[in-house]
Amino acid sequence: MLLSLHLIWLPVVISTATAAESNAHYCGHNTTRFINTTYYINLIQVLDSLASDNTVNDSKFAYHTAGSSHPDIAYGVYLCREDVLPNDCRNCLLEAREDMIKTCPSSKQAVYWKDDCMLHYANYSIFSMMDLATFVPECNKNNISEQLSEQTRFWEAVRVFMSSLATEASTDRKKKFAFSELNYGIKEKVYGYVECTPDLSSFDCGRCFQVSVDRLREYCYGKQGARVLTTSCNIRFEIYKFLRFSATSSESTLTGKNKLSINIVAGIVSPIGVLCVIVCICLVFMRKKRRVLTITDDSEIITEESLQFELRTIEAATNNFSKHNKIGEGGFGGVYKGVLPNGNEIAVKRLSKGSGQGALEFKNEVVLLAKLQHRNLVRLLGFCLEAEEKILIYEYVANHSLDYFLFDSTKQAQLDWSIRYRIIGGISKGMLYLHEDSRLRIIHRDLKASNILLDEEMNPKISDFGIARIFCGDQTQDKTNRIVGTFGYMSPEYAMHGNFSIRSDVFSFGVLVLEIISGQRNAARFETGYMDLLCYAWDKWKNGEPLKILDPNVVEFCSKNQVLRCINIALLCVQEDAELRPSMASLVIMLNSYSVVLPMPESPPFVSQGRGRRTTSKMLEPENSISLRSLVHHRAKYEES
Repeated sequence: MLLSLHLIWLPVVISTATAAESNAHYCGHNTTRFINTTYYINLIQVLDSLASDNTVNDSKFAYHTAGSSHPDIAYGVYLCREDVLPNDCRNCLLEAREDMIKTCPSSKQAVYWKDDCMLHYANYSIFSMMDLATFVPECNKNNISEQLSEQTRFWEAVRVFMSSLATEASTDRKKKFAFSELNYGIKEKVYGYVECTPDLSSFDCGRCFQVSVDRLREYCYGKQGARVLTTSCNIRFEIYKFLRFSATSSESTLTGKNKLSINIVAGIVSPIGVLCVIVCICLVFMRKKRRVLTITDDSEIITEESLQFELRTIEAATNNFSKHNKIGEGGFGGVYKGVLPNGNEIAVKRLSKGSGQGALEFKNEVVLLAKLQHRNLVRLLGFCLEAEEKILIYEYVANHSLDYFLFDSTKQAQLDWSIRYRIIGGISKGMLYLHEDSRLRIIHRDLKASNILLDEEMNPKISDFGIARIFCGDQTQDKTNRIVGTFGYMSPEYAMHGNFSIRSDVFSFGVLVLEIISGQRNAARFETGYMDLLCYAWDKWKNGEPLKILDPNVVEFCSKNQVLRCINIALLCVQEDAELRPSMASLVIMLNSYSVVLPMPESPPFVSQGRGRRTTSKMLEPENSISLRSLVHHRAKYEES
């Protein structure tokens, strides 16, 4: 059978059937002790506050917290659709609140989506945090046509239409929503709406929209209507009006007044032949089916597409990996500074082909990092796995790593005590997030000065999760036969026996704090008989002269009480008995509350009764502990024997 080589325009089959009202939800981890706990009381206060008359009357979006200390702080956010009146918004939130308590009675994290609103709470901070992992696609049950060529034509029109709305909304700094209608054919129209939470940056908002448009195609291709619900943004299109206001209302001050015509879209999707249509259709149906987060499943899944950049975009951003853009080199490849078309600066880690990192390990890293969002962690923006290239894209951190300043005699003076104290506090909060506040429990295993990056305001960001390990559920420790990391920062139980836990990260934190206070590396020689920094600090503490370890650059302008408290905390962290070391939650409280009486530390490991010597029966060489001065040195070693 011969096919004519032009795009066949077929009549659109329109159905008046409407999609069911959205009533989707997601429940997080269940806990046996929940009702009547301090967290539960705080949570009820948050939900009540969000649904109160004053809050809803003031804004379509709001957030609230209750509680003063971890793990009892409750965080909550709501978002009502822009066309929803305050009374309807309040009623929607009250219904969602009741349904949420019934549906997720033992969950410390939950989200409920209804047609008019979204309600989201958690026991970790969810403000200004983009979440692409939790999503629910909903499709109209009817196809736009039984003809595959017409489905392709319709989708291309919808894709361009929704992408234009996404661009409009993401550049609206205040409201971050847009709506419009598309003239499709002679009489038919498509109505579209996109919205993200106003606390997101324009970049995050646009990224969320982009991923959601891709998911529309993946899960609802050829349907008359569909929506994708996330905790960060929502998008929807239908062939019927589903909003309370009209896109043509002259009185409305809302965005999205412009109509789009299918003729414009047709110009973009120019008729290049039925053969191309067939190829597109084949590609659609040959794609591997990926798992989606079911609304009752506790697992959180990020598809590769949700973070994937095209190679050509990265090449353009880095001037084709120009040597002038190169800002670092590590054991697994170079790091380049890049600038995206929207002006955002990025850091591009291009793994060398001989790095030993496979595609599976690479994707594991991406999934791990994508779920970590905290102001004191380096943020992963995406990745590229194309044409034998394995590339990681991070936020650009402009001010080098901590060791760049801390261990340089000419640059140390730039780190006054207030900056050092803020760095210590920021690192502690980042580690607390990894250990307790994130959705995963993560053991970093390589916390050190070169893995702390500093932004323009000298705020710390923890980097390098290449050897990090994820703990599941209530797991608190594990063992490995393959010791990796950097000697000097390793806890004795890890270095000697391969046992690691949150307490081994605490040990590393203690070593790092002593380095920040003294301005010296942990392996530095101080006086005759002192083998390293831990021995020196312990001896001075024991002899009642701990301030002697303080960097001379900050002696004159510092709070002696703060310094003494930090030395005490650091020595508590490096105690030989892991059970005696405080948790990161306790450390954060110790650093921020002078009403907490600090216990006296016991000796660090390997300290003999002589003059502060440290000995060990099993000396280990650091495994490729080279760090990039300006960016992340990323290693992937998840599969350990």
